[in-house]
Order: sequence, then structure tokens, then C-alpha cells
Amino acid sequence: MKVTFLGTGTSQGVPVIACTCPVCSSLDYRDKRFRTSVHFEEKGYSFVVDTGPDFRSQMLRAKIQSLDAILFTHQHKDHTAGLDDIRPFNFIQQKDMPVFGTKPVIEQLQKEYEYIFSHVKYPGIPQVNCIEIDENPFHFNGIRITPIPVLHYKLPVLGFRIGDFSYITDANFIPDSSKKLLEGTKILVLNALQIESHISHFTLDQAIEQAQSIGAEQTYFTHISHRMGLHREVEANLPEGIFLAYDGLELQVD
Repeated sequence: MKVTFLGTGTSQGVPVIACTCPVCSSLDYRDKRFRTSVHFEEKGYSFVVDTGPDFRSQMLRAKIQSLDAILFTHQHKDHTAGLDDIRPFNFIQQKDMPVFGTKPVIEQLQKEYEYIFSHVKYPGIPQVNCIEIDENPFHFNGIRITPIPVLHYKLPVLGFRIGDFSYITDANFIPDSSKKLLEGTKILVLNALQIESHISHFTLDQAIEQAQSIGAEQTYFTHISHRMGLHREVEANLPEGIFLAYDGLELQVD
């Protein structure tokens, strides 16, 4: 399985509009972060987790030519705002796009994209097939996907485990029942927003503590704010086996 980080930034992205801090002014490509998303290629199929505001640019930059499904972690705008840009895939592939999400996620999509779900279909609108999921494992074209329930302050969010790869974003609490689902994972992706405390995201120290508790062979942090600091400086001080992800990073997962 090939995993590509399409975006590793927080809800505002990095650089932040009008910000002149050292991170936003950095020339290091690893400090340029689209909104958080990840792409999988497995068994000949292509799918993404979340379609944020940068979805179009992410597809173009990664040269993704086909897309078979979308998994949504939760309903916040920085994870759903790019859904309209699936239209080229509808046109090329001549089929509806399978969209997997919990009931609250699907209901939010139906509100925000009312024109997609209207009984009167305007020509050229996105074509989707919403598939409701819960906390139980499900299959997509023979690929087993295990939801990992976490909390984003008080909002339920799903991470996903596929084989030995686990992906969690927008969390500040992982219950013990979910940690059991993560046992034995070789690669863990976990959100780490910034150094300072935050009401709904793990800080760097909290993310390190979680990563060491879970014990994956490799852990990559994502959903990173400009307040985290420069990529090269932060990563140089991380424990062994823990890294900052960056846009465009590719991993091969056995």
C-alpha cells in the first residue's frame, strides 16, 4: 500500500494569510502545509481521507488520475469544503463517487451541499453515493477498514486503520477501547497541533505521549499549525521513531 500525505496543516493551512512569523515566511517546502488529507493506493484502488478546501490543488499536485472513494473523519469545513471538486472524476469515470461517513457527517454534507442532493438535478453537479458507517469495521472493494473512534473536544471523530497503518486527525482524547484497535500497528499518523495547550487538539508533548503509549514502529504527526515551529528544528528534537509529516511525503506500507 502506498500512502501519500496530501496535506499536513491545520484549518488555516501554513502559511497563514497575512502572517509574517518565521514559519509562514520559511522557504523550506516542509513548512508549506495544505489542509489535512491523505491518499491511499491499495490493491489497484485509489481513495482519500477528507476533502478539505485545498482538495483541487492536492489532486493536481499529486497527479492523481483516478479516485474510487472518499472517507470522512468528521464534518468540519476544513475536512469537507472541497467535495464539489470531485466532478472531474465523475465525468472521467462515469460513476457516482462513494462517500463514507457517519450519520452526522452525511447530514452535514446534505445541508452544506444541498444542490448535490436536490431532487432537481442541475447539470454538472457532483454525483455521490453516501454510505453511512459507524464504529464497526467495513470493507471497500475487498479492503478492510477499521474505524478508530476518538474525541475532538466533545465531537466524535473517526480515525481509520487499514492493515498496519493507522490514521488519526483532529483528536485530543483516544479511549482505551480505541487504543486496543491500534495494537500492533506499524505506522501511526496522529495530530499534533502546536506546543501550547489547546482545547481540542493534542499538543506536541501530548502527541508524543500518545505515540509512545501506542508503540508503533513509526509515528508521523500531522494537522500541524504554524505555532508548532520550523519543521527542521522541531523534528530534530523528536524521540526516535517519531517524525513530522509534510505535504508530499510518501510511505510504502507492507
